Amino acid sequence: MNFLYLVLISLFAGLLVGKYTSYEFGDLALLMLYLLIFIIGLEIGKSRGVKREIKKLGKIALILPLATIIGSLLGGAFASFLLRFPLKWGIAVSAGFGWYSLTGPLLAAFSPIYGVIGFLANLTREIFTIIFYPLVIKRVPKELAVSMGGATTMDSTLPVLVKFGGKEITIIAFIHGFILTAIAPFLISLIAQL
Repeated sequence: MNFLYLVLISLFAGLLVGKYTSYEFGDLALLMLYLLIFIIGLEIGKSRGVKREIKKLGKIALILPLATIIGSLLGGAFASFLLRFPLKWGIAVSAGFGWYSLTGPLLAAFSPIYGVIGFLANLTREIFTIIFYPLVIKRVPKELAVSMGGATTMDSTLPVLVKFGGKEITIIAFIHGFILTAIAPFLISLIAQL
């Protein structure tokens, strides 16, 4: 539970700094993300038997991202029905799979309102993954719970997944995030143009 408190304190500290100062961390955040991916690559490279692990994952490495795509899009459709906004936008927002820094700007090119909604909905998915993954894996297999992070499982939420799910979760989480990251830009644009 200490980790959860640190995440929440960090989030609220960031909100306060953002509200009361004019610091810009855009380039620093991007550099930190590249450093994080580099460190993940080092960890995977140091792992013995990576090829064996990938073979052992087998079908789940493809089925899990597919299930995440279907579940996310169905969730977006349900949200649009529940909140009474056009189905197209509900599905387009959910097609970001947690990648808020892409979803917001892509959708804003078609609709500023849905760009903001896309940004906030996908940011919320990432935050909820960071907060709730440690709790969810007490009831759901840790490999399946990876899906809650969507595209972020190969970068920003990966440290949380590995910390609580164990090092064996690294490869499935990275593959999952990589596939969703590759699909999201095309899928968001395609749906938004309908």
